[in-house]
Amino acid sequence: MGIMVNIVMAPCGEFWGRKWNLLDIVTAVVFFSLHCLCMMAPFHFTWPAFWVACALYLVTGLGVTLSFHRNLAHKSFRIPKWLEYLFAYFGVLSLQGSPIEWVSSHRYHHQFTDTEKDVHSPLQGFWFSHMGWILDSGSRFGKYGGLKNVEDLKRQAFYRFLHRTFLLHSVVLLGSLLYVVGGFPFLAWGLGVRMVCIFHSTLLVNSAGHMWGKQVYLTGDMSRNNWWLGLFALGEGWHNNHHAFDFSARQGFEWWQIDVTWYVIRFLQAIGLATDVKTPTEAQKRRKALHNKVMAAEN
Repeated sequence: MGIMVNIVMAPCGEFWGRKWNLLDIVTAVVFFSLHCLCMMAPFHFTWPAFWVACALYLVTGLGVTLSFHRNLAHKSFRIPKWLEYLFAYFGVLSLQGSPIEWVSSHRYHHQFTDTEKDVHSPLQGFWFSHMGWILDSGSRFGKYGGLKNVEDLKRQAFYRFLHRTFLLHSVVLLGSLLYVVGGFPFLAWGLGVRMVCIFHSTLLVNSAGHMWGKQVYLTGDMSRNNWWLGLFALGEGWHNNHHAFDFSARQGFEWWQIDVTWYVIRFLQAIGLATDVKTPTEAQKRRKALHNKVMAAEN
C-alpha cells in the first residue's frame, strides 16, 4: 500500500503554475470524462434513464449527506452497523472518494475553517474551494500529513476495503450494471448526469456555502445559509446552521428550511433504527444567534 501511495503522489510534471502528480491527473481525467458523458445525455434521453438518474441521485446523495457527513464525520446519530455500512456504500457510489478520505478532509475543514490550513476555503478563490483543491492532492494531503484524524474508521476492515476499492464500485461495477440493464442511456444519465450533479451539489457547499447567503449564527467563519443549495444538496445548504452546531443531525432548523437528509434520519428514528440523535436546544441556538450578539454589543 505504501509503494502505491508513493507512485500516485510522485510528481509527473509542472503546469498551470504548480506540480501535478499521477493522482491529480487521473482525477482530472475522470472529472472531464464524466462531464463529457453528461453532455451526451440529452441526445440519449429516455424516461426510464431519467428516473434511474433521479433515484440514484437520492440514494447516493444520502450516502454522502447522511452517512459520510452527519453519521461518520460528526457522529450526529447512531444506526445499526449493517445500516451504517449500507449507507456508506451508497456514498461510495457517488465517486467522492472513500469514507476514510472524505471524513478526514471534512474533519480538517471544521478544525481549520476558513484559514490558510482549510482544505477548501474560498479565501483562495471560488475555483479552489469548488474543484481546485480536489485536483491538488499534494497540497490537500500535505497540509496535514495524511489521514491521521480517522482512526475510528481505519480500525474497521469494511472501511479499509472501501478505501482501496472505491473506484471499482462507483465506476466499474455500477457503470457495467447500468449499461447491461439499460444500455447507453442508463449509463449517460445514471452515471454521467447523476454523478456530475452530486459532485457539484457537494462542491457548492464548500464554495457557495461560504460565499453567498445569510449568516444567522456567530461562527467565526464565512459559512452561509443558502436556500437553493439546501434544496439541491438534500439539506446541506443550511451551512451556517451546520457550522454553528456541527454535532447536529438536523441542519434545517426552521420549518421552511427544507432538509431532506434530516427527514430520513427522523424517519429512521421513528422506526427505532436511529438512536442518540443530536440536535441543539433552543437555549444553545439563542446563545449563538447573531442578532443577539449584535444587540448585546450595541447595549
